[in-house]
Amino acid sequence: MLEIPQSFVVSTECSKAAEQHGFRRRMGEVDGWAAFKSTTAQGMIWLAAAAPSGPWFLALDHGGVIAEANLEPHPFPGPGISRFRFETLRDLYSVLPKLYRLAASLPDAPLLAFQEKVRELPRKTEAERLLVQRIGQQVFRESLLEYWSGECPLSGIRDTPLLRASHIVPWKDCADDAERLDVHNGLLLSALWDAAFDRGLVTFADEGTPIFSAVLSDKARAHLIWTKPIQLTRAHVEKLKWHRVKVFEQN
Repeated sequence: MLEIPQSFVVSTECSKAAEQHGFRRRMGEVDGWAAFKSTTAQGMIWLAAAAPSGPWFLALDHGGVIAEANLEPHPFPGPGISRFRFETLRDLYSVLPKLYRLAASLPDAPLLAFQEKVRELPRKTEAERLLVQRIGQQVFRESLLEYWSGECPLSGIRDTPLLRASHIVPWKDCADDAERLDVHNGLLLSALWDAAFDRGLVTFADEGTPIFSAVLSDKARAHLIWTKPIQLTRAHVEKLKWHRVKVFEQN
């Protein structure tokens, strides 16, 4: 049986688990299930527990995420399409990053947020068009901060002022707003990595490892520190093929 209503401890742990993994909008609680949404990922998740010591339960309502998650459904009644059981919070935490990335792989949310913000704004003058572009870039940055959990995936830097929303295909070269705001057309990089990537001094292989340009000095390269490859989706890989051909300076 679930805690109904959730105790302070269970409620706090559910909120913490959701917020730390991109689902920051708590939508209320019904029958012991606390609902959460994200501004950048589709679908909703519900979290519940039998007690502060567990077991813990997760419910999902997005068929695409469920199909890719590779989790064993649990025959427990509740909201959403499928429910899943986890003996400990550690077990629950281990799957939430993947679920968020899968949900954020469907890029409609940032585009819809941008369209709503600029719906009534004129675009006749250069100043007006620049304002719309700045709003789009801000939405894109917020989306990448959520998608990458506020951390540069190369260096692990989490200082927000030092992080940049790096377009893979630049804003001006994108076919439309959907491509400009697609989270898979961006990387959240620390400032030095962003500068090198933007100017074609570094790019990334399909497995997420850096490829350094021959024109990059040894001293600069030594300061481009990375601890692990970037975890790329297939959509990221396709965009990076464009970057390697159009932007990267091989010689």
